[in-house]
Amino acid sequence: MRVGKGLDTRRSIIDQALRLASTQGLRQVSIGLLAGAAGMSKSGLFAHFRSKEQLQLAVLREASDRFIATVLAPALREARGEPRLRRFFDGWLRWETTEFPGGCPFQAASDELDDQPGPVRDYLVETQRDLFDSMTTLARVGVEAGKLRADLDPRQFAFEMAGILFAFHHTHRLLRAEDAEKQTRLAFEALLVRSRAR
Repeated sequence: MRVGKGLDTRRSIIDQALRLASTQGLRQVSIGLLAGAAGMSKSGLFAHFRSKEQLQLAVLREASDRFIATVLAPALREARGEPRLRRFFDGWLRWETTEFPGGCPFQAASDELDDQPGPVRDYLVETQRDLFDSMTTLARVGVEAGKLRADLDPRQFAFEMAGILFAFHHTHRLLRAEDAEKQTRLAFEALLVRSRAR
């Protein structure tokens, strides 16, 4: 019973930390700040994570697990080619707009940690490389299935799709552009049109 309660407490702490990371940035997520937000003592929270670095790594691991469950896994259940790519694209848009109050925690962490060496940055880099590899694979499978152009470069497709989604983050979150989603979808449609098998 005590073990189950401990796991529930840990999940609750990480959930709160993810929300803070999305609005205030990952480096601002400290044991002291989170203890106050979670209504716990610092020593109680320290027992779960041992250090700020371990807390930040736990936050990124949870974000990665959630992204896989809510964006990548549903896309992989779709037919190869456009249906799979569209599901992934739509899932990422929902991730950006509904999962966290301040938008994607990976985006915030990328801005913060690009020049900060250490285990947290290393893990973030690993997750982003995995993301690009996954998008590249989605495109490659579409080519192999004959749904996308035979001469399509899957890595270039992944780069352009990611660029469109990163631009959405910027125009939606920072610029508060009312037509951010419309522009994003138009750009993605244009990418698909250029990529379809003829």
